[in-house]
Amino acid sequence: MVRVFINGYGNIGRRLASAFSHDKEIQFVGIGKYSIDNKVDEAFSKKFPVYVPEEKVSEFKGKGYDISGTISDAIKESDLVIDAAKDGFGYSNKVNFYIPLNKPAIFQGGEDRTGEKKVADIIHNSRINYDKVTNQKYVIQGSCNVSGMGRIMQPMIEKFGDKIQRYDVTLIRRWADLEDKKEVKDSIEWDKNPHHQDDVKSFLPSVKLYVEAYKVPSRMMHLHQMIIRFKDKVPIFDSMSDIYHDEFGVAVLANAKGTADIRLKARELGFEHDDTNMVHIHEETTRKSDDTLKILYSDDQTGIVIPENHLLFQSMALGKSKKQAYEHTDSLFQISKKRDLLVKQFG
Repeated sequence: MVRVFINGYGNIGRRLASAFSHDKEIQFVGIGKYSIDNKVDEAFSKKFPVYVPEEKVSEFKGKGYDISGTISDAIKESDLVIDAAKDGFGYSNKVNFYIPLNKPAIFQGGEDRTGEKKVADIIHNSRINYDKVTNQKYVIQGSCNVSGMGRIMQPMIEKFGDKIQRYDVTLIRRWADLEDKKEVKDSIEWDKNPHHQDDVKSFLPSVKLYVEAYKVPSRMMHLHQMIIRFKDKVPIFDSMSDIYHDEFGVAVLANAKGTADIRLKARELGFEHDDTNMVHIHEETTRKSDDTLKILYSDDQTGIVIPENHLLFQSMALGKSKKQAYEHTDSLFQISKKRDLLVKQFG
């Protein structure tokens, strides 16, 4: 069995640990924790083995925590590391641990693909380049916004191909996650150079894509408005379900009134971490005019990248076929079941 270590236990790391600790096909080594906070107690309550930096062993033990060893110990025990460190720390982990110890690693979307602090050459999106990451040593899992765009764009490309002229996407990003304690400012901020455009074009290099990004005072979800311009009239189709009915991790909804409706329904239905793990197309807002199609969809921020990490792991470490990987990830996350429940509620 492949031994997997989750290096970091923030919003992404705690979700990765929940998923991978339940996967009977792997050996879950444990989690890396770098500071003492309420998430340490959560990790111990879930009986996760906890590893800490060598220089903090005495601090954790002094507070009564029965740690399993150092970060270095855990990485040595592992066959693959999923790095869930804060943005930018993945590079130092690669230099200090993964390269010296000769361990493959998955990095998250906040890390660099170019420049001095590059951690990997390829960004993964399961819908597009799953097979290309097999046996790669270092790969970045695309961010939540990048993952969501790939799930929407690739089916369009396969359906309509060279009839599409360009994509214009406005990302309305939530300010913070539900569990974050940081203040949500009463402000709308813009990104003068969003990385999402270059990230998507790294795996869809031939598309004409233009991205704008804004951050708004909400914790619930991201919202994307995608405008697709065709070379001629918008092709005829009755519903977005005609394109997305078989798509993994895409729900076509008809009467949700906002992102909070979906998030709170996920909580009511008992979805783990209140995550849907998918994107939700809001059918009632779809507009067609001459050569232009407008789509609005919400993106389950942190939740969407967790099954993507699991799929990436299966390609990198296990070499599973895409079909096998999707089936196993669906059995673990129950994404198809969640989608059906959401469609029943909002369809």
